[in-house]
Amino acid sequence: MDTKKLRQKILDLAIRGKLVPQDPNDEPASVLLERIRAEKEQLIKEGKIKRSKKSAATDKSHYENVPFEIPGNWVWTTLGEISNYGQCENVDVDKIAANEWILELEDIEKDSGRIIQKLCKDDRKACGTRHKFYRNEILYSKLRTYLNKVLVAPSSGFCTSEIIPIHCIETNPWFICFVLRSNYFLDYTASLGYGVKMPRLGTNDALISYIPLPPLSEQARIVDEVAKWNIIIDEIEDDKLELEAYVKKTKSKILDLAISGKLVPQDPNDEPAIELLKRINPDFEPCDNSHYENIEFDIPQNWVWATIGDIFEHNTGKALNASNPNGTMLDYITTSNLYWDRFELSVIKQMPFTESEIERCIVRKGDLLICEGGDVGRAAIWEYDYNIMIQNHIHRLRGKVDICTRYFFYLFMHYKLHNLIGGKGVAIQGLSSRDLHNLIIPVPSLKEQYDIASSIDLYFSKLDMITAEL
Repeated sequence: MDTKKLRQKILDLAIRGKLVPQDPNDEPASVLLERIRAEKEQLIKEGKIKRSKKSAATDKSHYENVPFEIPGNWVWTTLGEISNYGQCENVDVDKIAANEWILELEDIEKDSGRIIQKLCKDDRKACGTRHKFYRNEILYSKLRTYLNKVLVAPSSGFCTSEIIPIHCIETNPWFICFVLRSNYFLDYTASLGYGVKMPRLGTNDALISYIPLPPLSEQARIVDEVAKWNIIIDEIEDDKLELEAYVKKTKSKILDLAISGKLVPQDPNDEPAIELLKRINPDFEPCDNSHYENIEFDIPQNWVWATIGDIFEHNTGKALNASNPNGTMLDYITTSNLYWDRFELSVIKQMPFTESEIERCIVRKGDLLICEGGDVGRAAIWEYDYNIMIQNHIHRLRGKVDICTRYFFYLFMHYKLHNLIGGKGVAIQGLSSRDLHNLIIPVPSLKEQYDIASSIDLYFSKLDMITAEL
């Protein structure tokens, strides 16, 4: 279940008058709007707010070319008509008390409007000016409006100038907040934002934006109903997170069983793993894992401890060198293309490779690729029917004899989860060629490698189906 879409659907129904029934006994919104206009005029006379030049006030209950249909006892208005949008109280940071709340854009979670952190002036070490806001005012981020950072202030404080405090006159701030968070308003702002990299909603465009206005009593009912739905959706999201954590834990347990020889039964008729290694090297002797403190599990009798170097031929790719143009221009991938069990190939670069470099750096179908840096040990199998080159920071592993590469992919996943590569105080820091060559691993018989890989694939696919249905 896509809970983000569900929340937006609830808001869509709410602002169209389809979430709660209309009550014919409610005071019509047209009467409410006249009262708002009268109160706003009084505030202007008292000098508390200024008259907006672009409020687009009208005596008509419906505007021309309205965005969508609304119930008969609702009216269309504008944000400028029902609020003080754009009339901010600027305060120099030096005049803000040390314990006062200062809100920045990074403190607000996108889409939900949740406050991620609440820091005072001393925590911020802020400078310049900030907008003063008050409890129950709407805080609207005019910068990159697609992030949908809109909320009702739980208390008074100060905010960045990229956030506009909005005082709504005679209206429920939560309902107006729902309108500003809705897909309708997001689409409106997306069409008007100025600035390419950091688009902002202009003040005039905000002032003339259409706002559907229900009767005040219905606004309250809508806010209550949305709150009920949000509680349900929050519970769904909590359950989803809990299930995802359980699935992750289950996958880790499956890998634990697989790598210790407990996922599938051993077949006494299988060729022992040592015979597989002796086909590679007649003088092969099993490794001793006792000096690896973090490898604390036993393996079945017909398995052996070996090293990556015993099983695989391995190379790293070519370092980018703009000063050396020799060779044929070929496609290559970097760690930015390599993810767990997949590749992202939308952006592929080229550089020159000589004949000797091609032999060392070429990747063929079935090769296992491992990240040397960054997310150390991240791995995927190249399953494409065409060859490609690799840059340095990627290891290419190619079996010296017939092996089940997918088993070894899962082995790297297991080692990563247990910090046996790329973590603190573990067997290997990073993954240099030498480290990789000497990495000790449990090796089952060839048939059991395939059985283990198939079983993991099956279990993981079922677990992924469960999470996909949420």
